[in-house]
Amino acid sequence: MKVRSSVFASFILILEAVGVALFLRGFFPVPLKSSLSSKSKLSDLPAEPLAGSSPNSSRLPQPLFKRVVIMLVDALREDFVFGPNGRSYMPYTRHLVERGSSHSFVAKARPPTVTMPRIKALTTGTIPGFIDVVMNLNSPALLEDNLVWQAKAAGKRMVFYGDDTWVRLFPKHFMEHDGTTSFFVSDYTEVDNNVTRHLDSTLKRDDWDILILHYLGLDHIGHISGPHSSLIQPKLLEMDDVLKKIHGALVSKEAEGSLPYLLVLCGDHGMSETGSHGGSSEPEVNTPLVLISPAFKRKVGMEKPEVVEQVDLTPTLALGLGLPISQNSVGRLIPGVLEETSLRDQLRFLHLNGHQLSCLLKDSTPDYEKEAGFEQFRMAERAHGSWMKLFLEGNTSEVLTNMGRKVLKQYLEALASMSSALSKQLGKYDMYSMVAGMVFVFQLLLVLLLAMPEALSGEATVDLPVLSALLSLPFYLLCLLLASVHVLVCTSAESSCYFCSLSWGLVFAAVALSSAMFCILISMAMRRLPLGPLIHGKSPSRSSEWSLSELDVLLLAGTVGHTLSLAASSFVEEEHQIWYFLLNTLCLAVFQDVCRKYFREQSASGDEEEPVLPSRDCHPSARSRAEVLPERWLALATPPFTLVCCRLLRSLNQTGVQWAHLPDVGHWLNSSEHRTLLSLLAAFCLFLIYFLVQRRCSWVSKVALALGLLGVYSYRAAVGNVGFPWQRSGSATSKGTVEARFVYVFILGILFTGTKDLLRSQIVTADAELKSRGLWEIYSGLVLLVSLLFRAHNLPVLCCCLLIQTLMAQFIWKRLHYDAAQTTIMHYWFGQAFFYFQGNSNNIATVDISVGFVGLESYVEAPAVFLTALNTYAGPLLWACHLVCYLSSERGREAVSPSTTAPEKAVRTPNKK
Repeated sequence: MKVRSSVFASFILILEAVGVALFLRGFFPVPLKSSLSSKSKLSDLPAEPLAGSSPNSSRLPQPLFKRVVIMLVDALREDFVFGPNGRSYMPYTRHLVERGSSHSFVAKARPPTVTMPRIKALTTGTIPGFIDVVMNLNSPALLEDNLVWQAKAAGKRMVFYGDDTWVRLFPKHFMEHDGTTSFFVSDYTEVDNNVTRHLDSTLKRDDWDILILHYLGLDHIGHISGPHSSLIQPKLLEMDDVLKKIHGALVSKEAEGSLPYLLVLCGDHGMSETGSHGGSSEPEVNTPLVLISPAFKRKVGMEKPEVVEQVDLTPTLALGLGLPISQNSVGRLIPGVLEETSLRDQLRFLHLNGHQLSCLLKDSTPDYEKEAGFEQFRMAERAHGSWMKLFLEGNTSEVLTNMGRKVLKQYLEALASMSSALSKQLGKYDMYSMVAGMVFVFQLLLVLLLAMPEALSGEATVDLPVLSALLSLPFYLLCLLLASVHVLVCTSAESSCYFCSLSWGLVFAAVALSSAMFCILISMAMRRLPLGPLIHGKSPSRSSEWSLSELDVLLLAGTVGHTLSLAASSFVEEEHQIWYFLLNTLCLAVFQDVCRKYFREQSASGDEEEPVLPSRDCHPSARSRAEVLPERWLALATPPFTLVCCRLLRSLNQTGVQWAHLPDVGHWLNSSEHRTLLSLLAAFCLFLIYFLVQRRCSWVSKVALALGLLGVYSYRAAVGNVGFPWQRSGSATSKGTVEARFVYVFILGILFTGTKDLLRSQIVTADAELKSRGLWEIYSGLVLLVSLLFRAHNLPVLCCCLLIQTLMAQFIWKRLHYDAAQTTIMHYWFGQAFFYFQGNSNNIATVDISVGFVGLESYVEAPAVFLTALNTYAGPLLWACHLVCYLSSERGREAVSPSTTAPEKAVRTPNKK
């Protein structure tokens, strides 16, 4: 069954999406949900334990606090407060931590350390998943039981100023609010001034119970210049002054006999060494949590902060305000908050928290009775009832006190155990769905690799043995085997699997499709391998034989090996090491091919083979020896030069997880004392980029490209990354909006010119040369856009990318007669390696979101997302675009080349070594 390559590619793409979706469905755990009513109510709270008689009344302890002020500083790392620089960064806060009536904690935020998931964690007590990272761009209203809803239902008057994510998550919950856009990271002053300007008037009023302030400036500074920027200390001093103002206002309004206030200083997440966040490194997950209240004992010295979970703040605030704990909360009460309350109230608070956790454990774990924490809680609850009986009888002996403290300890151990068990539930994956998705995707990848030579050939068709596969006995045996495996897994699995919940019709279709794909895969492999015709009793013909060169084996083994390595988390975290190794090996293999072609083969034979994709030039034998000799040495020097470039680029940006914190050349270049060197390097790279790109452009595009690259340097000088010789080192910087928009004009002009030529070649006239020029001009416009988005120290990455593309195209792919399949896989390898050369990794924290606002004065979602994605995947995208342009231009030259006749094409064979 022959199908066109475009239809085959579309079919594979759709099935790949299905397989990836099945894998992701198993990879992202299903959140824990309670089976009770949609929201907790005070009437649902359990009675106070009492042994030997009817249950006691549902007495609730008096709320601990009358007013609560939550000051959330985005991206506040714990070392900014508790570290050695804490006294200079936040002196008043540090004084309260060391000598004030406060409790200090290191609150661990679970990944993903992104703002919206962390706000959900703080208000619901749950641990959001990585799918919330996508929702962070446009946060929908939070319908889950949460602290803000409970406060509103209890009549608490809430005021909010800061990140508008809160307003989107909790619409119509605040009595008064003023939201600011959190994504416009170029602004780190006005975004905080808009919050602080409300403080004086709000703190004087008495018409609110909860005040929430979310400051964004520190996070924006981190995205722009990192945690060691000179802007960090002034911003932290500003936050310290804000906390001092709030604390002073609360102290002045404290009245005798009334409930005390609570001031909470916390961060939603930390900040990596590069200034970003989203991953699981220590600087990203460790945040400070400072609770300040006259209800606490005054400290006499600095104590080492205890470590708690960030979600522990949710039940602490809920019980402190006299509210029910959110149903799906996995947090546990922070015991230090209860230190000044009576023992009966402490036990009651812990009992309420344990009851909520035990109910959630029942709903989420089939064998909840086997959990150690659940049994501990039941024992503590019974002991609590016995203690209550003695307490109500008026027993005041020391035995009662010791018994109460023992019950308190039992409760704390039970809460810790149940909270840990529930948190682990959120990390369990649906392994059956993941394995099914991986097997399906792997089958499709193998089929794609086997069909690639046919798909990229001149006929552009693929012969799929569909009918023979469906009528074969192995197909039916495989269907029976996979169906049996499915029944066995679904009937023996302890937890429900998504794949098991599907209807039998969908499952049978998936089993049949997977079995058919496996049979097609075997048939194609047997047809390609030399043993295939011998098995069927035929003599192998030259046309049916699929001989693999050493390079083919390397490309196939490397691609398949990398796919298999993704099954291990360590290989995913350090995936860049795999691509660096494969790229170095590829360069050595290409170097061997160059030596074989220009030395060993030419010594044995005086003539060269005809290229598969011949250039416009004449036959190599017709060229003079003076032209061939330097070409030989340039081809010989290209692989070692590529190795040197790759080694230098590896040192430019540290990436991965284990060594990401180590200093690199990029940090060295970005330091203020090396600004002159960075300016010279950036200018040289931009000049070399113009020299490499302009060769295939029209004169109009050449002028636009030159002016655009000049605008790129001007933009970098405006934002303070580089400088002009006449520019003073201490001159004020700007956002560079005008300079960036100047470059955008030329980018659009180049893209318009290239698109016009491309459409003319397709609609008006079938001109292969015009089509090739249009593609290369679009490519040059993309290069100009990437050069604008890349940070100054990353311009050598773009420069080396273009230089390697030029040398490989001129002296390797064309002269060594590599076919389209080999060239495609090489482009894929280079693209993946250059993704990591940029400093990217599989960690969300390495995504540079500041580039989404180049040339923008306010947050606009569509261009911000587009620019951020383009900058992140610039390496693979540039290599993919170069592949399209290169193959198109080579085929165009083959079509117009007068030196190639039909008989020559008929006898031409690929160069398989």
